[in-house]
Amino acid sequence: MRTYEKCARNFFRIRTSKTQDLKSFRISTYEKPGEAEVPRPFSLRQKPGPNIQVLRLSAFPFGNALMGMEAGPVSKRLEGKVAAITGGNQGIGLGIAQRFNQEGAAVSICYRSDKEGTEKVAEGLRSGGGKAVAIQADISKLADGQRFISETVSQLGALDIFVNNAGVEKRANFWEVTEADYDFVLDVNLKGLFFVTQAAVRYLMQVKRPGKIINISSVHEELPFPHFSSYCASKGGLKMLTRNLSIELAPFNITINNIAPGAIETPINKNLLNDPVKLKSLLEHIPLRRLGKPEDVASIAAFLASEESSYVTGTTFVVDGGLTWNYEEQ
Repeated sequence: MRTYEKCARNFFRIRTSKTQDLKSFRISTYEKPGEAEVPRPFSLRQKPGPNIQVLRLSAFPFGNALMGMEAGPVSKRLEGKVAAITGGNQGIGLGIAQRFNQEGAAVSICYRSDKEGTEKVAEGLRSGGGKAVAIQADISKLADGQRFISETVSQLGALDIFVNNAGVEKRANFWEVTEADYDFVLDVNLKGLFFVTQAAVRYLMQVKRPGKIINISSVHEELPFPHFSSYCASKGGLKMLTRNLSIELAPFNITINNIAPGAIETPINKNLLNDPVKLKSLLEHIPLRRLGKPEDVASIAAFLASEESSYVTGTTFVVDGGLTWNYEEQ
């Protein structure tokens, strides 16, 4: 007789040192087809009812017994693919690298100066069973961006997915922005992105290979962000660049899309995270009442990198907990 344990093992990868520790999960189920799924705690050895279908394990653990357990879809959507991620050594980029590894892709991540830290990140990815390499490249420099692509191909054998994740911002009143400030932001966020993407596209065209390009934009490709005019200019430019390239690249079976995160718990937001007053004010404007996590962005990136998104190009996926439609600048 099938039990929840057998059912779950058919749908999920579960790794634990002791089978008897698998006692309580929250399993999303529905009673009848068409009904919304309802999270309920069940024993994995409980006999399923005739109208209960296991959809997925949606939250865990419920106790220390489940520490070290992993769960995820059996199928790996990115198996055999190679992804290059700019700035993939922390924050959203690292979250994407981890997710891509879990989905079966080999990944390259680049760093500007933190060789030791990034090598540790790559080693961590490899220790989890993934394939990962760290490559030095300053994306604001055209030659470095081109080398990042060529070294990815040299070390991993190919390139299928390219993620423009590296980004910077600098706060200043518009009338006080210097040329150096402006160049610092635009050279990474738009100019460098433009030419490293060009290098990736040239490779894909040369080898006649389809490809996926994913840009990590921002809600500020749409929303004003006072005192960050150069940042908004870079993200607004990226929005239009993506729209334009979706038309140019479509004949080569290369898709390109943006992800626009809202407030995410990453190092770039460390000042916000350390300011309880500002954080409270922001959370009041996010309908879901929480900050996003890198995993929230990574899940969309995995979809866009997979064949499930093969008919999607030239658009932006907003990941902001509802902030965009409930936003008031303080």
